[in-house]
Amino acid sequence: MGILSALGLTNNKKPLTAQYAPAVMQSFGYGPGSIGSGYGYSPIDRSLAMQVPAVARCRNLIADVISYMPLELYNKKTGEELGSPVWLEQPDIRQPRAVTLSATIDSLIFYGVAYWKITEVYADDLRPARFEWVDNNRVTPIFNNRNTEVLYYNLDGSTLPMSGVGSLITFQGLNQGVLQTAGRTIQSALDIERASAVAAQTPMATGYLKNTGADLPEDHVQGLLATWKASRAARSTAYLTSTLSYETVGYSPKDMMYNEASQYLATQIARAMNVPAYMISADMNNSMTYQNIIDGRKEFVAYSLQPFICAIETRLSMDDITTRGNEVRFAVEESFLRADTMQRLAAIEKMLQLGLIDVEQAKGMEDLTPYGNESGNVTNLQ
Repeated sequence: MGILSALGLTNNKKPLTAQYAPAVMQSFGYGPGSIGSGYGYSPIDRSLAMQVPAVARCRNLIADVISYMPLELYNKKTGEELGSPVWLEQPDIRQPRAVTLSATIDSLIFYGVAYWKITEVYADDLRPARFEWVDNNRVTPIFNNRNTEVLYYNLDGSTLPMSGVGSLITFQGLNQGVLQTAGRTIQSALDIERASAVAAQTPMATGYLKNTGADLPEDHVQGLLATWKASRAARSTAYLTSTLSYETVGYSPKDMMYNEASQYLATQIARAMNVPAYMISADMNNSMTYQNIIDGRKEFVAYSLQPFICAIETRLSMDDITTRGNEVRFAVEESFLRADTMQRLAAIEKMLQLGLIDVEQAKGMEDLTPYGNESGNVTNLQ
């Protein structure tokens, strides 16, 4: 039996279970049999957080940009591009790849963890072939007595298997979700938005009319208040007799500094989500200097996108999904950091002069169709 196994003649296919239930890297309270406490838990709801324009803008900048970058398979040793398997082109058969990636990055941004459910596996090695993104609110991880490892997952109240079809793979973010790290800041931004809305609905400051003369009957008081309200709706200028005065007991939106507070909180949210403040118009110091577009994109990739790109690339490159010796990478250079035509042609010309590439490879780098037949013979046209 040992000889047959060594020669690969046996047909013992075992499901791959590596990292289906990773160790918990977040710190939260202990308790035997704890359910969902801390792992992806957030003190504020995601739908409420997305009502803050700064949060929505930061989320869209990160998720939308990464979602349209192609995923490609490479050989680790040679660096050769091996193309894209079907599950890299379209992880979920029901929707485009960009939609699945956008939802995955959304989960990493807000919760620090994302889940894919395995829907199909390959028959030869039992590795996943198709996936389905799962909302964090549907998943309940069950921990051990010290909340250091996940024992199993519940999906909509039903226990899932830990391998094969129906099991979950977990994308672990490099940081905790923004709902946990900046929940109080986001809540403050919501409070400012709510207060501004109330001030907009009631533009007149709260106050009262003070009568220093003889007391008026109740019907005269009600008539005076109604006339005052109607007049303030028609014009801002008012006239009062010598016995009446208007006393304010509230503050105007300008006094409350709603605009300044909203701008400050937008800057804080940009810091919490690791997005340059100028990208969401939240730069309070207006200290922007001239910056090349490509340089700005490189900075955005390095500081804002790379943590999420790394989380997805390294997870999809693990042995339970990708064959050992291969790795998955985003085509960042080709899709987002692509230089202008003249710079690319200058670089290609230099590589041709050094003999690093040939003409056919140069055409492939520019997505040009090489002319000639399949045998490689080039036909010179007069």
